[in-house]
Amino acid sequence: MMNRPHRVVVLAAAAMLLAIGQAWAVDVAPHRALYTMTLSSARPKGGVVGATGTLAYKWGETCDGWTIEQRYKLNMEYEDDKPIEITSNFVTWESKDGLRYRFNERKTRNGDVEDEIRGDAMLGAGGKGGTADFVKPKQTQLELPPGTLFPTAHTLMLINKAEAGETFIGAKVFDGASADGAVTISAVIGQALPQPTPIATGPNPTSPAPEATPELKSPLLDRKSWNIRMAFFPDDDKAQEPDYELGMRLLDNGVSAEMSLDYGDFAMKAKLKELEALPKPTC
Repeated sequence: MMNRPHRVVVLAAAAMLLAIGQAWAVDVAPHRALYTMTLSSARPKGGVVGATGTLAYKWGETCDGWTIEQRYKLNMEYEDDKPIEITSNFVTWESKDGLRYRFNERKTRNGDVEDEIRGDAMLGAGGKGGTADFVKPKQTQLELPPGTLFPTAHTLMLINKAEAGETFIGAKVFDGASADGAVTISAVIGQALPQPTPIATGPNPTSPAPEATPELKSPLLDRKSWNIRMAFFPDDDKAQEPDYELGMRLLDNGVSAEMSLDYGDFAMKAKLKELEALPKPTC
């Protein structure tokens, strides 16, 4: 169930040519963010009784591409099993034309390495498909269907479509999180929220006392935003239910102000705790 939680931030059908042609309209703000994760709900007899963690996220920019680094640590508690600590370090680079992609992930469970994934992928221009070549866990090659996007191109397309007033977007996205290939993401976009929405950071951010709870303030948050709900489906035309769903408030500069993840048996909330602007490259 926790196979791909890093898709919370990067983390919908459009041809690659259209997505890349629009990407330059987005004024991306390179940044570093820290989120705290807590259990928001759990179904009876679902097994999960507690979950806490942190997600450290860094979106950097180079002259020719985007770098993403995501590090999360989750502590899961179960009704009939021992607690589990899960960690992941996921690092990617994606070219600004959206055609080249490198990925590297290392996951541990209770301190033991559970999985290592490494490889690169390429797409043809004009919305053509491509290939993904894995070095780890074993050397293998996957075909990527026409119209596939890499994660940053997908995020930029979401912002462009939201700016255009579109409310439903579907796309195939490959992020290298597993050797299963691209996933289908269906996104529903709400109306624009033009006014900045403060992020509460006190001990009880869902119902804070105004005089007791400080607000996370940053120029990066003084932007237009949209509430977006995404459903992640496996690369299987017969799948009726998503693997999981992600809700987020996405700003027009690429910052995710808050997130929620629904895995079916349980759901988690991610609250923005720290936010720092990173420099843009001089090219």
